[in-house]
Amino acid sequence: MNRLMTSWGEYELARFPEDPRDRLRAWDAADEYLLSHLKGTDGEPADLSGNVVVVGDRWGALAVSLAGHRPVQITDSFLAQEATRVNLERNGLAPDAVRLLSTQDAPPERIDVLLIRVPKSLALLEDQLHRLAPHVHAGTVVVGTGRVTEIHTSTLKLFEQILGPTRTSLAVKKSRLIFCSPDPELSRGANPWPHSYALPADVGVMSGRTVVNHAGIFCAERLDIGTRFFLGHLPQRRGPEHVVDLGCGNGVVGTAAALANPASEVTFVDESFQAVASAEATFRANAGAGASASFRVGDGLSGVPAGSVDLVLNNPPFHTHQATTDVTAWRMFSGARDALRAGGELWVVGNRHLGYHVRLRKLFGNCEVVASDPKFVILRAVKR
Repeated sequence: MNRLMTSWGEYELARFPEDPRDRLRAWDAADEYLLSHLKGTDGEPADLSGNVVVVGDRWGALAVSLAGHRPVQITDSFLAQEATRVNLERNGLAPDAVRLLSTQDAPPERIDVLLIRVPKSLALLEDQLHRLAPHVHAGTVVVGTGRVTEIHTSTLKLFEQILGPTRTSLAVKKSRLIFCSPDPELSRGANPWPHSYALPADVGVMSGRTVVNHAGIFCAERLDIGTRFFLGHLPQRRGPEHVVDLGCGNGVVGTAAALANPASEVTFVDESFQAVASAEATFRANAGAGASASFRVGDGLSGVPAGSVDLVLNNPPFHTHQATTDVTAWRMFSGARDALRAGGELWVVGNRHLGYHVRLRKLFGNCEVVASDPKFVILRAVKR
């Protein structure tokens, strides 16, 4: 845990779930730059008396710092929402000081101050600017922030095309601000998201079927090669069982499991609101009327009863924003072990160099290679 020093006060902040081994802070220089700008360190302080909306706040640093102005936070991340809740409580702030919305919720009707932490996904930024544009007005203060490596010409073009004239600040501690003046008369065109495409003809039961992707989903415009490899080697199972597509993304793997075994019940889980919306749309577009599935935005398998799952299918991420880490994968594997019944199986696909077999053997006491190619490996671990 670390202390963020701002002109509004000092705040103890941590990521969620908190891990004492994790040295990564819950904010960075881009957050600090935006907060100092709002306070007027480089000019006139911003008028925060109106409706303040904070988009893409990664761990609640911006929303918690501005809690006195009762902002609305809009995020695609369940973990970011939970971090905000916990950090509000940690700093003695009222739980309703920040109104928490997801990227799938309707934005506030009127936005007077719009603060945007630029996301890694340009598509997610495009989608969110389209959703927010009808709610800003000519007097709305719009300020974006991000690391220099996160702000590109294409980023600025989206602000220009969807909201209005845009410029950037000088770089401070390898971070920049984006200033945009909304033009209510701007002709911005239609929001291109969600996006659908047909799968190729060589991916098993999903061949030729439609996948629906909301903005920000990994490989939203094509099937990624890891998932393609996984689809070609999924377990062949029959009869009633509970299957979990853990870190479901657009839901193509869980939908394949449901189609291959119509007697199964599939739970789609992801910490991204966009992902779970995509998974549900993909499932509905392909599954029969009698197919059974549930959809959960959450922290992995937390909340899933122990011993209630027969099969977990997992393609774990190995990036958290700009950091490469196996922390998420480790927590997914641990959660799967707890949720599986005796004899239940965890199937994982990953890059060969990540060495997931070491982790799985440590957790499960066993791990076998189901299939491999020069880039990927599919592993199977059984709960004894």
